[in-house]
This record gives sequence, C-alpha cells and structure tokens, in this order.
Amino acid sequence: MFSNSSSTQMTVEAPADNVQALQSLYRERKNAIQQRLIEFQQVMQRSDEEVFGELAFCLLTPQSSAKVCWDAVTKVKQQTLLLKGKPADLEPFLGQVRFGESKARYIVEAREMFTKDGRVQLKSRIQSFYNPFELREWLVENVKGLGYKEASHFLRNIGLGENFAILDRHILRNLASLGVIPEIPVSITKKRYLEIEEKLRRFAAEIGIPMADLDLLFWSKETGWIFK
Repeated sequence: MFSNSSSTQMTVEAPADNVQALQSLYRERKNAIQQRLIEFQQVMQRSDEEVFGELAFCLLTPQSSAKVCWDAVTKVKQQTLLLKGKPADLEPFLGQVRFGESKARYIVEAREMFTKDGRVQLKSRIQSFYNPFELREWLVENVKGLGYKEASHFLRNIGLGENFAILDRHILRNLASLGVIPEIPVSITKKRYLEIEEKLRRFAAEIGIPMADLDLLFWSKETGWIFK
C-alpha cells in the first residue's frame, strides 16, 4: 500500500557514536514506545468524539506545547463543548494556546465539515480513503489549519501514520545533529517536507528502528517523556 518510497540508496553517513547511542536509548524505551503506539491504534475503535478530539489537538499544536494543547482539549471535552461549542465558547479554554482565537475557529470549521445528519461522522470519512497517503493529502487540502506536520500527527495518533514523519522542532533538531539533513530549515514547503520525510524513512530502515518508533524516540529524547 505504501509505494511512495524511492529506490535511490541513502547517502547519509550519521556519526556512528550518535547512532549507537540512539539504538541504545531505543532498546531502553522500546516497550514503552510500542505500548504507546498500540494505544494510538485503538483510537479508531472509540467514538467519533474521541477521534475528533485528536484532530482538535493537532489543530492546536502549531507553535504550542503538546501538553498545553491536550490539556485544553480535555477541558473543552469536560465542558461538553467539543461537539457543540462555538468559537467564542472554546476560546476561554485555549488561553495558553498560541493563536487560540484562530484555532478555535479551525476546530469549529472542521467539526462542521465532518458533521452529517446532525452528528460528527469523522471515522466513516477517514475509512472512505484508499490509504493513509491519500487521506493525508485530502486533509491538508481541505481542513483549514492542517499542514503536513499536523495531518501526519493526527494520523499517527489514530494509528494510521506509521509511515509518516511529524517534522516538529524536536525531530528536525535530531535529524540535523545526525546528519540526515544539513540544517534545520527555516520554513518547509510541501516538496521539502516530503524530501525530509523520505530521508527519515530511509534512515530509520538503515538503523533498524521503525519510523513511528523513531519519532517517539526523538520526542522522548528531547522532552524526557513519551506523550502524543
């Protein structure tokens, strides 16, 4: 199903000591990382509200910490506003999220997009796509506030993004230090995003760490914990 990869051989030569240290850290955290990935795979078995909560979370994450964003989504859900609140209802709970006013609108617009017959039907829309690559392209093109990073993050968090890279600052910093990319880009176009993603895909294969695991490994290496 995932046939987007090029057959060109990877030419990156990451420092051996850095790679060995990364592999050692993975052995230490592998069980916890894989348990987290199993939890992500179970999300699509839950309600549409739970799946939409993951989408709302990813709409909040640009330039804000994951913990702050998830706390905000949790509070909105506790107030039963996620599936019915207007942007003005959501904004008070997004006070620590950057650009909270705009992101509240993104959440409501996304909810309206996936609402049919008076209820959110996000799961059936997701399941209508042929594969995650097709789905990611559609999300980026149609859901306001979702770029490739956010769409990849969302799909990973619902168990459909194991072949995608979530190119946030944590990941890019690690890729630059390992020589996978020459430097951290100031901005990333679609073409550049997909190029870096492919480099990460090949690097993961070379060092024997699954791509989805590697993403969480980088994140936990930077933050000290395994989250979302």
